[in-house]
Amino acid sequence: MTRLSQMTPTCSQKLLTIREMCDRFDVTPRTLRFYEAKELIAPLREGQKRLYTKRDRARMKLILRGKRFGFSLEEIRELLELYRRDDRELTQLRRTRELALERLSDMERQRAELDEAITELKSELAWATDVLEKGDLEAARVRHAVG
Repeated sequence: MTRLSQMTPTCSQKLLTIREMCDRFDVTPRTLRFYEAKELIAPLREGQKRLYTKRDRARMKLILRGKRFGFSLEEIRELLELYRRDDRELTQLRRTRELALERLSDMERQRAELDEAITELKSELAWATDVLEKGDLEAARVRHAVG
């Protein structure tokens, strides 16, 4: 880990404390420490104090966006690591697009399954409401015996 004394940030690279990071990204200190332990972010250290750079903030934004879209931590790590390559932008964009297309397909399949379950549940609720309003328990028994 880089010690603060080894790096002099420019004005545009304001360092944030753990509290400021938590407030900015609406996460807990535990979350930040988790991502640090997973080596997704690497704050500067001065004793026990963690200080977050512009790079950490950019990575945190990408981590949270990836999690929101359902990417695994390993997929997020892979995308973050692509920034280290010479052609980082094109390589990262290609891989991000591949993962995003896969994730979109999964989400659309899940939505179709959810839509089907919602339709079935609405049907069952309509049937139950009808039975309760009519007080026709015999019809209820017949339907469940058949269905």
